[in-house]
Amino acid sequence: MNSRRPDSKLSIVTACYNEEANVELLYSRVRAVMETMPYAYEHIFIDNSSADATVSILKRIAAVDANVRIIVNARNFGHIRSPIHALFQATGDAVISIVADLQDPPELIPTLVRNWEEGAFMVLCIKRASEENSLVFWLRKQYYKVAERLSSIETFQNFTGFGLYDRRVMDIVKSFGDPYPYFRGMIAEVGLPFVKIPYDQPSRKFGITKNNWYTLYDLGMLGIINHSRVPLRLAVFAGFIGAAGSFSIAMIYLVLKLVFWNTFSFGLAPMLIGVFFIASLQLVFLGILGEYVGAIYTQVQKRPYVAELERVNFEDIKA
Repeated sequence: MNSRRPDSKLSIVTACYNEEANVELLYSRVRAVMETMPYAYEHIFIDNSSADATVSILKRIAAVDANVRIIVNARNFGHIRSPIHALFQATGDAVISIVADLQDPPELIPTLVRNWEEGAFMVLCIKRASEENSLVFWLRKQYYKVAERLSSIETFQNFTGFGLYDRRVMDIVKSFGDPYPYFRGMIAEVGLPFVKIPYDQPSRKFGITKNNWYTLYDLGMLGIINHSRVPLRLAVFAGFIGAAGSFSIAMIYLVLKLVFWNTFSFGLAPMLIGVFFIASLQLVFLGILGEYVGAIYTQVQKRPYVAELERVNFEDIKA
């Protein structure tokens, strides 16, 4: 608990990509909140090689506010590697992750800090409701339920990463050495005392979401394969069940043929349906196996999270 001194420092980390319509408003709202609190702070923005004016806006802000630090990536390193790199650059006694699109309300920061002051190592913001498309929100909830049932550890449903993490938590997460980390799952792995804060997620005010089907699929698969071997074992069980079913059907056909030798016909339809069914199962489980192999391949490569193009306002931090 030594980090919770009055002179402690807070780090707020925001990953952004083409968020020119949001970053200045987010900065202003965070600054307004932090001015009411007794802590020194830094607000780290990591830009994933935006094609709009995001970087120029951030540089203008950083020129007049030394609390704002900027990391500009050399290229787009994706929605997994870029945010975690910024989190590991934070120097505060507690680190707060908050997205650039204003769907994580900065006004919750005092609540997060208060719970941290009271002894929580992690303060997790859990979506109680959302102004996003109701069908999308429902589908997300169903995914979280499935992922938790498959997982070998307790996971946090409706948790997007928005929250506060003590320095001890960040040091543990960093020690994992995962080159393609699923941060939400790593937080669940840590197991230190935590507090859940329910909140209602507002809709995006400006711009469009940068998530697409692929990024959502990527996150979804990471959330499952990082914490469960159930999909692999399902393949084994499906093989046993398929073999037993095929043998039973074969015996039934044999008896029917022997009893009704002159009138019973096998027909091609059952054979074709069976072949396509087995082939589809093979492709599904081959894909699942490929996901695990791909995860292992990524671990073996051990590439850095990002390559930085430049930094702004990090001069006071020792390399």
